[in-house]
Amino acid sequence: MTATDGVLSDSSLPEHRRADFERWRRRSRLIRTLRVVLPAVIALILAGLIGSVAWSTFNAQPKASGAGDEPIRLLNPRFMGRDDKGRAFRLTADTATRDPSDYQRVILQKPALVLDESGPDEMRINGASGVFHEQTGKLELTNGVRMADTKNAFATAASMFDTKTGEVVGSGPIQGAGGLGEISAESYGVYGKGERMVFKGGVRTRLEPNKK
Repeated sequence: MTATDGVLSDSSLPEHRRADFERWRRRSRLIRTLRVVLPAVIALILAGLIGSVAWSTFNAQPKASGAGDEPIRLLNPRFMGRDDKGRAFRLTADTATRDPSDYQRVILQKPALVLDESGPDEMRINGASGVFHEQTGKLELTNGVRMADTKNAFATAASMFDTKTGEVVGSGPIQGAGGLGEISAESYGVYGKGERMVFKGGVRTRLEPNKK
């Protein structure tokens, strides 16, 4: 074995020692490399996990929020109550959906109202669509509204029924027939227990008094 300037030369080592020395150097280089690479790989894995969790959380929040904002929808709902004259009313519909922006506003499909059912003041009102305001107790009906009591039957574009007072008003055209004949007008109102009906705007009538 020889040394040059204090550095051991592997050329002076026996063959088997040179092989061992070479393996040791390769192993040393591998260890040094792993000391650098492994922490970097671990850091990348951690970064990936953190990013994955953040992405999942970010995507899940809108979905959860959207699910909570979905309106409440009921099938074949039924509302019961009485007006200030003591007459019972029953409101039904195919569906009822609460307005997400106004919880007191209920959107109805094919609403049908019966007031004083089987009583002397029975009145029936129905339409293709409607809105029931729970706070005020008012029912708006639109699209093909039909209104009938024991003496009259009318068709109108829109109607507003006050479940507290039992009064019915409408600003849309109305036409139909009553005890005295046919009538049409631009607006109307039903007051009391249905015994007083007021028609306004372009009123046209054809009287057909009952023959004795």
